[in-house]
Parts: sequence; structure tokens; C-alpha cells
Amino acid sequence: MAILQKHGKSCNPDLPDLKDNPPDSFGVAGSQRKWADNNANWPRPIARVWTVVLLLGTCLLYCARVTMPICAVSMAEQFKWSKRESGMVLGSFFWGYCFTQVIGGYVSDRVGGEKVLLLSAAAWGAMTAFTPILAHFCSQPIISMTLSRFLMGLLQGVHYPSLASLCSQKVTESERGFLMSTVGSGSYLGTLVIGAAGSLMLDLYGWESVFYVTGLLSVLWAYCMWKYLLKGEGPIITLESLGSAGTQSKLAKRHWLRLLKQPAVCAVIVTHLCTASTFFTLLSWLPTFFKDTFPDAKGWVFNVIPWFVAIPSSLFSGCLSDHLIGQGFDTAAVRKLMQFFSMGVSSIFTLFLCGTTTFPTAVAFVSATMGLTTFSHSGVSVNVQDLAPSCAGALFGIMNTCGAFTGVVMVYFSGYLIEATGSWASVFALISVVNLLGLSTFLTFAEARRVDIEGTRVKYHNIHI
Repeated sequence: MAILQKHGKSCNPDLPDLKDNPPDSFGVAGSQRKWADNNANWPRPIARVWTVVLLLGTCLLYCARVTMPICAVSMAEQFKWSKRESGMVLGSFFWGYCFTQVIGGYVSDRVGGEKVLLLSAAAWGAMTAFTPILAHFCSQPIISMTLSRFLMGLLQGVHYPSLASLCSQKVTESERGFLMSTVGSGSYLGTLVIGAAGSLMLDLYGWESVFYVTGLLSVLWAYCMWKYLLKGEGPIITLESLGSAGTQSKLAKRHWLRLLKQPAVCAVIVTHLCTASTFFTLLSWLPTFFKDTFPDAKGWVFNVIPWFVAIPSSLFSGCLSDHLIGQGFDTAAVRKLMQFFSMGVSSIFTLFLCGTTTFPTAVAFVSATMGLTTFSHSGVSVNVQDLAPSCAGALFGIMNTCGAFTGVVMVYFSGYLIEATGSWASVFALISVVNLLGLSTFLTFAEARRVDIEGTRVKYHNIHI
């Protein structure tokens, strides 16, 4: 475990060290400064406004994402779907989710994450609102719903890479932990809101109302963001340097290969992969664990309490990490400390579940596990912005794609372990092993100095969308 050490910052942490990265190896000497100058940080009051807006956006993102799981039972009864067909509809989202992570981050790094967030939110909000119409007016609802969920995954896949890109370009190093942890808590808040309000609307007005309300609120959020924060600027996106030219593409390829060879970059990819895999596994199997182990337990207890714990825990981790960095502690050591709580300490409570015999104790251990897991928002999730602010969106997209694929695989493998061993201890042991693998990689190789590279910029004609 790294020891927190205070250090003096004599230079802007967002600028590269030209001694370590000489101009002849990494492109034009002034290109990094030009990039930093064109991406001035938000003043603190503006950053706080954006934090609240992005929190609401992430909350609505998860509301729209969870509408189908909430309504799946009612829709299956109406359209006569089997379990296999329902699973096909629900699973199609994640396949679409994997394909736009990298491209979403790549575009955000070049045109601004706020613009990509705006376009995607308007699109997935409209798609959510139109879902009941597609279901009723298509002769084969199973096909239309599978395609709509796949498109939802494609549209929502750009959200987190765009957030990472926006944060790296507009937020100072000492405030990134608070923004990312606060915005990250929106996922837990959205799950709670749609779980409560969505269930009520489902009972009173039918499953269609859940899609209509969630979709329209998401479109309204995108409109307000465009009207009041972006001041109605147009064109919405101006794409520069995205044309295909031989010299530029070869240069970009060479720089990406150099970047991905950095041990610190490989460490954040592996660590995020492990974090996402274990989180998806817990998210998928904990309800089944409680039903199997404590069949008389109230479902709302174990479906709600851990998320109530996760929200303040996520906010606390962001405030703590930013406070430590603001006090002069080494940034890399702070990131490692946050990840130690997220993967190391949480694994202890996960292992405690193996010998749990009472329902309140199990809920307490699960709540501690989920709460500590949120510390990764101030650890590996922010570390990618420390390492490569000029391409944080694309790099985060690579991380999230790997995490989504391995998460699906680990969920399936956990189901195999449960059937083969008849014991939940094997699953909790697997989660702990994967966590410790990722943690050891991060503690060994993680850094916080810039390792990204910015080559000579070649101007192309603007492409307006």
C-alpha cells in the first residue's frame, strides 16, 4: 500500500514534463500547451452547476436503462414472451453498450464531451419515449424491442467516456474526484428513483407510462442543458481532424501504440476491468443470493438499503480524495488509497458473506461492500484523466468496453460455479480473487503523471453535424 506523502506542486499538473517527453519524440513542443490553452478549466461556481446537471443526467440515464427490467414481466405477459425471449431483450442492451464506448470517447476528446452528452441524451430519451409505440405497432414486438434495446445500448455507451473526457478537459486535478464520484452516485440514485416511482406508475397506469415519463424527462434535461448551459450554441458539433489522411492516421496509430505500452495505462485498464467485472457480478447475483439464503426476507430491504449506503459513500470518497490532494498529498498515492478501499477492504466484507447466518448481518455486509466499491470513482476512474487528459474519453472507452465484456463473462461463469458447487462461497471467493488481482496491479504500476502524447495538428475542413 502506497504511503501518502505531501509534495509541492511547482508547475501546472495538467501540462506534461518536457524533460520526460522531448519534442522530437512526442510531436511539436507547443502542441501540449496549445491543447491545454484551448481547454480552460471551469471556475468553481460553474463546475458546481455542471456537477449537479451531470448528476441529474446520469440519474435519468439509469432511469431509462432500468425501465425495461422493471416492465419486462408485464410486457412478457402481454406479448406472451418466454424466459428465453425476455432474456434476449434484456441482454441486447449490453451488446450495443460495448460498441460505442471508444468512438464516443474519441469524438468527445475532439469536440467536447458536453456536446456528445447532449446529442446522445436527446437520442436515447426519444428512443425511450417511443418504445411503447414500437412495441404496439410492430407485428413482432420481440424483434422491435430487441432492436430498440440494442440501439439504447449504442446511444448510452458514449455517456461515461464523454464524462471522463469532459472532466479531464474542464476540471482541475484537485476537484476531479468530487465531480466523478458525485456524478457516479447518479447511477445509484437513478436505480432507486425508477425502482420506486416506476413500480408505482406500473401498477397505476401500465408499463407504457414508465417509458413515456422517463423518456420525456430525459429529452427535457437535454433541452435545458442546451438552452441554459450551452446557450443554444450551434452547430451542436464541429468535428475537426477526424478525416482520414495517411500522415495523421499513422501518427495517431504510433502514438496510441506508445501510450498503450505504458505500464500505468495498462494498470488502469486491468484494474477497471476487474472492478467492472466484480460489480456486475454482485449486481446480477445478490438478489438471487438473498432469495436462496433468506427466502422469507423482504425484497425491498436488500434491493434498497445497499444503494442508500452507496450514494453518501460515493460523495464522501470524492470529497476525501480532493481534500487530500488539496492538502498537498501525492496524487498517485491518493488514487491508490481510494482503490485500496474499493477493492481491498470491500473484499473483506464480501468474504464475510460466506459465513453469514442472519439476514441483518448479510444486509450490513452487502451494504458495506457496495458502499466501499464506490471509492473507485475517486481511484481508477479518475486516474485515467491524470494519465491522458488529451484522450481520456477514448481511453476510458477502451476500459469500459473491456469491463463490459468481461463482466458478462464473469456473470455467466458465476452461475456455472453456483450450479457446480451448490455454494455461494465459491462466487464470493472468485469476486475477492479478481478484486485482489486488480488491486495489486494498480498498487504496483499506477502513476498520476501525464503520459499522453499530442502530435502535430493537421487542419481539415470542418464537418458539421
